[in-house]
Formats: sequence, structure tokens, C-alpha cells
Amino acid sequence: MSIYEFRTYTLKPGTVAQAEKNFGEALPARVKVSPLAAFWHTEIGPLNQIIHVWEYENLQHRFDARAQAAQVPGWPPKIQDFILTMESEIWIPAAFSPALGGGKKLGNIYEMRIYTYQPGAMPKVLEAWEKSLPERSTLSPIAGCMSSDVGGLNRWMHIWPYADLAARHQIREQSRKLSAWPPQSGERPVSQQTKMLIPASFSPMA
Repeated sequence: MSIYEFRTYTLKPGTVAQAEKNFGEALPARVKVSPLAAFWHTEIGPLNQIIHVWEYENLQHRFDARAQAAQVPGWPPKIQDFILTMESEIWIPAAFSPALGGGKKLGNIYEMRIYTYQPGAMPKVLEAWEKSLPERSTLSPIAGCMSSDVGGLNRWMHIWPYADLAARHQIREQSRKLSAWPPQSGERPVSQQTKMLIPASFSPMA
């Protein structure tokens, strides 16, 4: 099973488009080392963020690949002057989650929802989601769902693609009529956050 590193960079206002362009130009040499799973910028939620997601076999593979990537000409991309903050997190996909990336365009926008739970709740959350997700997926596909492993802990992420915001609203209204949705784990999140994301033209999910 793969792991995913989500790297979230908050940029200076007005620099997202140029940073994305520079990233895309440097990317072809970098993906020869390990694959990019997704690249987005935020549209709703925390603004001026880019999120790039890298797939690795395990933490050792990440370590080795990043060391090799440091030797790639033109990498990292020339975006350092734009960056205000950087955050890196490792996520473990659920056994029932589809793989991120792979050249599959699922939507024009993606909603990333992250729920934080009390310690010890995640096994129940996983069990409930595995039971409920097939019914919810009849309305629209899920791009991926995973739990945090390094970074903020006790968190559950689910990423949903939509054609547009109107489709999101319609599908979410329909989901409220499903018998098994939302998943009933007996655990309530202590916090929730959501971001609406636009894929870059070079993203494997664009």
C-alpha cells in the first residue's frame, strides 16, 4: 500500500499563478524519480495555497526519492521567493480508497474535507466509512480517503470531485436522503475543515 505526502505551501497574495507555472515547468524531470499524485490551488477556504501530493511506497522510499530529487537539475522549482509557510503531512489511504492520480480526471473542482477525532476513534471511523461509502458513491465518486500518520494526528481526510459548485450542492442535497449517509461511527469529530481546490493543468487529476 502506498503512502501520500501532502505538501501545502501558503504563498504571497498574487503569486499563485506564477508559482504554478514554475512548478509545472520543473515537474517533468522530477516525476522521473517518483510520481506526482495531484496538484491543486485553493479557491475557497484558506487562500493562496498550493497543495502537491506525492506517492511513495513507504517512508524509506520517500527519503530515498527526495535525496535523489535534490540532484535533479532545475528542482526544486523557482518558487522560494513566493512562499510564506510550508507544511508536510503523511497520509495512509484506507484499504477501500481508490488510488490518487493515475491520469484520471474526476472533476473540475475538488473538495477536501478533514475531520479531527478524539484519540482512539479512527478504527470505528474506518469501519463506518467502509460500510457507507458504496451507497454514497452511487451519486458521485470519491477521489480518495485516508487517515493521518505524520503531522496532525487523529484526522480523516476525504476528497470529492465535482463538475462545479452547483453539482456539489445538488449531490450533497441528494446524499442527505441516503439511508447510510453520513457514516455512523458513534464518534463525533471535534473539528472539521473544508477546502475547494482547482487542479493545475499538469495535475494527474486534471
